[in-house]
Amino acid sequence: MSLLKSLCSAFLMYSRIPVPQVEWKEENRRYSLCFFPLVGAVIAALIMLWWKLCGFLSAGSLFFAVGCTVIPVLVTGGIHIDGFCDVNDALASCLPKEKMLEIMKDPHIGSFAVIKLCIYFLLQTVLLSEVSSFSLLMICTIGFVQSRAWSGLAAVTFPNARGEGSLQNFSDSAHKKTAIIVEIIYLLISSAVMIVLDPICGTAAFLCGGAVFIYYRIFSVRRFGGITGDLAGYFLQLCEIWIIAGAVIASLISEAVL
Repeated sequence: MSLLKSLCSAFLMYSRIPVPQVEWKEENRRYSLCFFPLVGAVIAALIMLWWKLCGFLSAGSLFFAVGCTVIPVLVTGGIHIDGFCDVNDALASCLPKEKMLEIMKDPHIGSFAVIKLCIYFLLQTVLLSEVSSFSLLMICTIGFVQSRAWSGLAAVTFPNARGEGSLQNFSDSAHKKTAIIVEIIYLLISSAVMIVLDPICGTAAFLCGGAVFIYYRIFSVRRFGGITGDLAGYFLQLCEIWIIAGAVIASLISEAVL
């Protein structure tokens, strides 16, 4: 029952997928981070169904790519995009970290965040429009699972900038050793599947995700003194698009060379 409540807590917090309501307390969130990557699995499944539907309708690559960009937002409700925007507004201020942390609490969106978000969606759409095979699509969509595994691992191993907030609530409630082991298992299995599907594209995608994870650790500590919920959202969006970029660019280079 504890695992089921943790699963529901994860989906209630990080998605708009309807699940039974559970009481918001520590014991119900203990293993929530272990189920966080499953939200990515739902996104992956929906995008692969979208691929099949677009094939049935003989829809163009742009139609398909726009749908792929929209699906994650519909599933998550934009919770991670909100963090992405808040962090970009804070960075644009060029203020000390204390002031930037205050800016990230502001519910209003600034012009710099809007600009970066438009660029992000354009890049994501362009990259996904270049997906030419189902195996490449699978590698890209596995990135939605892998990015959440990286994020869950960071939540229980990186320092927290505030010592409070939604991310702190989940990481404090997490059985940390269990969470670390489970997230590593997600990473190992997802990476193995990526590489089996396509050794070049799968390896490129995994390395890009790992590189962003390392960047996240250095960047968050240096600029903010640790991570926050907003920084976790910022990282997740970066990790997702870099995994897709790694796979797609590796595929394009392979096709050009071979």
